[in-house]
Amino acid sequence: MTADATTTGPAAAEQPPKPRPVPTPTSEPFWDGLAVEEVRLQHCLDCGGWVFYPRSRCSHCLGDRLEWRAVSGAGLIFTFSVATQPTFSAFADEVPQIIAVVELPEGVHLTTTIVEADPADVRVGASVVPVFDHGDDGLTLLRYRLA
Repeated sequence: MTADATTTGPAAAEQPPKPRPVPTPTSEPFWDGLAVEEVRLQHCLDCGGWVFYPRSRCSHCLGDRLEWRAVSGAGLIFTFSVATQPTFSAFADEVPQIIAVVELPEGVHLTTTIVEADPADVRVGASVVPVFDHGDDGLTLLRYRLA
């Protein structure tokens, strides 16, 4: 088989589906919030720390008294990278893809993608606001755009 044989023909035109998160009982309130365009984070009732990613114990004090609270979701770009090649073949339609870590005022860091932006305009420290990407499968992803 030649290299061309793996990149041409009917099979090459078929893209695998984009991977989708699978909510767990612990993370379900986060995903439910996104569905109604609300960013929800866990807040520890013992130490007052904010927790993300969703878990059953506080990442600061290991307490188990966590409650879900709505936050604005607005934040600052902490770091980012521009992928000029698809990170997975299913994302070929999103190139260039701006992959970022957004820091929220609560102190948590979210890994996400920046949408509706020219990569040349994206900077560390830039203000961003949430974009709720409602999927056909009923799951909403949290993305960001420049404020």
